[in-house]
Amino acid sequence: MKTTNPLDQPKKFQNQLLKWFKANGKSYPWRETTDPWHILISEVMLQQTQVATVLNKNYFTNFTKQFPTPASIASASEQEILSAWEGLGYYRRVRNLQQAAIAICQLHNGTFPTDYQQILNLPGIGKYTAGAVSSFAYNLPQPIVDANVARIFSRIFDYQERIDTSTGQKQLWQWATDLLSHQQPRIYNSALMELGQQTCSNKSPNCHQCVIKTFCSTHSPEKLPIKKAPKKTKLIEEFAIFTIDPTKRILLQQEASTQRRAGMWKLPLREQHQTENLPLLSTSTYAITHHKVTLKIYQSPPQSLTTTIPQKNTKEQWFTTQQLKDTPMPSPFRKALNNILKDHF
Repeated sequence: MKTTNPLDQPKKFQNQLLKWFKANGKSYPWRETTDPWHILISEVMLQQTQVATVLNKNYFTNFTKQFPTPASIASASEQEILSAWEGLGYYRRVRNLQQAAIAICQLHNGTFPTDYQQILNLPGIGKYTAGAVSSFAYNLPQPIVDANVARIFSRIFDYQERIDTSTGQKQLWQWATDLLSHQQPRIYNSALMELGQQTCSNKSPNCHQCVIKTFCSTHSPEKLPIKKAPKKTKLIEEFAIFTIDPTKRILLQQEASTQRRAGMWKLPLREQHQTENLPLLSTSTYAITHHKVTLKIYQSPPQSLTTTIPQKNTKEQWFTTQQLKDTPMPSPFRKALNNILKDHF
C-alpha cells in the first residue's frame, strides 16, 4: 500500500485524527473539565500509572475532592498528601505536585497560570506536562510527546533510531510541532494519545483499523519504537515482623527520607537471622522499578526484645488499629497487613 508522508498533507492527517476521535474518543473525568489544576493532577497521576488503575479505584475523583485547588494542598501535611496518594506509588510525584501548588500560591496568588512558559517554570513540571495542561485546559497550540505519541510517530516515519536519546527526542518533538493542529489542539492532542492507547498499542498494534494507516511507512510496527534495552529484573527478599500488643497496637517503621517511599509507614524490616525462629504469617511478591520483591512477614511477640523493641535510628513506633486507616502505607504492606488482621486477629 502506497503511503503519504504526513508532513506533505498535515491538514488531512489532522482531520482524519480529529474525525476519528470525535466518534471514538473515550470519556474520562479529566476530559470533562478545563480546570488546569485538575488536568495537572490527572497528568501527574497518569505519568506512571495506567488509566484503568486511576479510574477503577477512583484515585482522580477522590484526590480532586480532597484537594480541589492549589491552595488546598499547598498547606497540607506530608502525611495527608501521602495518604491521599497511597496505592499510586512513585510518591515523589505527589511531593512535586504540592511544590507546584505552593509556587502557584506564592507566585500567582493561587490562580493557575495561563502562560505556557509560566506553567513550564512550576516545580516538577516538564515539557510534556506543560504542553498537556496548556492544550487540554486552555486549548493552546502546544505539542506533546508522551509514550503513546512517541510510538505513533516512530512508526509513521519508520524511525530506526533510539527515541530515548537527545537526538531521538528532538526529532519526535519536531514532528509533534510540525503536525500540530493550531485550530483544535485540545482535541488533536487527545486524539493522538487515544490512538496510541486503542489502536497503535505497544504489543498488539491494530494496523488494519488505524485511521492514519495511509500515512504510516513502517512494515514492522511491533519492532518500534527502539529504546535502550531494559535492565534485568533483580530478585530480592524483605523480612518484616508483625507485632500486636495487648492493647491492639501494632509496631510500624517509617521509611527513611532518602528512600522513594519517604514518610510512608510499613511493618518493620529485620535481618533474616532475626526472624529464623518466628512463625511465618505471610508471603507475597510485588514489583518495584527493576526489582521483584518477595515479602515475608513473621509474627513477633511483644516480649521478643531482639525483634520488637523499636530499634535505634529506624523511626519505629506503635499505632492503634484505629490509626492505621489514616497512616500512609505502601500498597504491598497495606494489603499484607489487612490480610493478617483479617485471617489471624
